[in-house]
Amino acid sequence: MTSDAVFLDSVGLIAVWNADDQWHAAAKPVFAGLVGEQARLVTTTYILLECGNAAARRPFRSDVISLRKALDLRQALIEPTPEDVEEAWEAFGRGEGANAGIVDHVSFIVMRRLGVTRALSNDAHFRAAGFQTLF
Repeated sequence: MTSDAVFLDSVGLIAVWNADDQWHAAAKPVFAGLVGEQARLVTTTYILLECGNAAARRPFRSDVISLRKALDLRQALIEPTPEDVEEAWEAFGRGEGANAGIVDHVSFIVMRRLGVTRALSNDAHFRAAGFQTLF
């Protein structure tokens, strides 16, 4: 994996899909630009689980399903390894990433393993962990 890939975070995806989200106006054009330039987009199954929970009773439920299928076809849907999860729990226990949540820590570990430095997010935890957020 090259560093030109972009990690899709739940904060960014939900902002793209949900017109009522406070970050919608900032996230939507960034995502459209990434799609337009055919950027390599990746995420974890954990992120899609978060998105699925958020979309359960929302009109963008089908968007989560469509993205999951598309990423799976491109082998861009990453299943964290048991080692990724263990390392994330250790970092979580130390309070790294400005006390980020456990799913964020799994994202950070996977991103580092894959050499991904940018995230479709504005989550300060990603910046505290040393990643570039795109909106």
